Amino acid sequence: MDALLCKKLGDPTLSPVPFSIQNDNGSPIVLDPKHPIPELKTPTSVLVRVKATSLNYANYLQILGKYQEKPPLPFIPGSDYAGVVEAVGPRVSKFRVGDKVCAVAGLGSFAQFVAADESELFRVPEGCDLVAAGALPVAFGTSHVALVHRARLTSGQVLLVLGAAGGVGTAAVQIGKACGAVVIAVARGAEKVQFLKSLGVNHVVDLSTENVIQSVKEFLKAKKLKGVDVLYDPVGGKLTKESMKLLNWGAQILVIGFASGEIPVIPANIALVKNWTVHGLYWGSYRIHQPHVLEDSLKELLSWLAKGLITVQISHAFALSEANLAFAAIKDRKVIGKVMVICEGPGSTRSKI
Repeated sequence: MDALLCKKLGDPTLSPVPFSIQNDNGSPIVLDPKHPIPELKTPTSVLVRVKATSLNYANYLQILGKYQEKPPLPFIPGSDYAGVVEAVGPRVSKFRVGDKVCAVAGLGSFAQFVAADESELFRVPEGCDLVAAGALPVAFGTSHVALVHRARLTSGQVLLVLGAAGGVGTAAVQIGKACGAVVIAVARGAEKVQFLKSLGVNHVVDLSTENVIQSVKEFLKAKKLKGVDVLYDPVGGKLTKESMKLLNWGAQILVIGFASGEIPVIPANIALVKNWTVHGLYWGSYRIHQPHVLEDSLKELLSWLAKGLITVQISHAFALSEANLAFAAIKDRKVIGKVMVICEGPGSTRSKI
């Protein structure tokens, strides 16, 4: 089968196209067309033919060697995916060949086949697109656990989403709207602003032309709102520092990531005086410590997707052989929504959807 291998740590965007294991030229990632199909090692194992796998910023950081989890080399990257059941073990009771499923893998989804225990798989509801389902678990799961499980966002609260046009950002915006919150989105550029407005965001700040503090304060004053109740922050750096000036007494800060490359400082003395709650949210660790939370979260998200309460914006889709271009789209911040890698087989072509 085709599989993407990370053979050494480094920038995956520097790999040439096309790239292969026979002529890798020292590239961090290579395409191995003869990688063995994973075996069904237990009676409850399921073999899934992968339709599409999601590219998350964490996948990029992992290949760079800058992520908190550092698997031994070589490894197949990739986390959330969707596909069709190809084969089942003798004791599998929940699925049969031909069923559409999605799941989260610790590693290994950048390949044509993935083996997983049936307990790790989720049935994709009828009418849901498989590519969209493959984009759902990590990005929407992160935002859902953060906003619903941790912050317990309620109707009427004011939610401020930084990096709102990215994968987790667009998810947070939609989940905020589904919870009845007043959603303020921060992004950069007219195209991203227009897209966020199409999602029904109450107010959008364009960082290329506006000051975030001034813009948000004017909106809050016009709506007779006191301030921000929940800050969703996958960006970090200077933007976090500025956003803290907009927070209410008793506000909650959700630390999601540091796309800016700068880890912000949240002053403990101000957090004390203003009774702020700071939540660190490493979604992947829930798979170890509280897997039932992720299970409940993903089931609700799939239900929302089937009902049309949320939509998955696929910004770019690339063939597995063009994975380096997918990483470049993430690196160069060209993405509005999600980047997907199509793993169906040779002949898949790059596209912008």
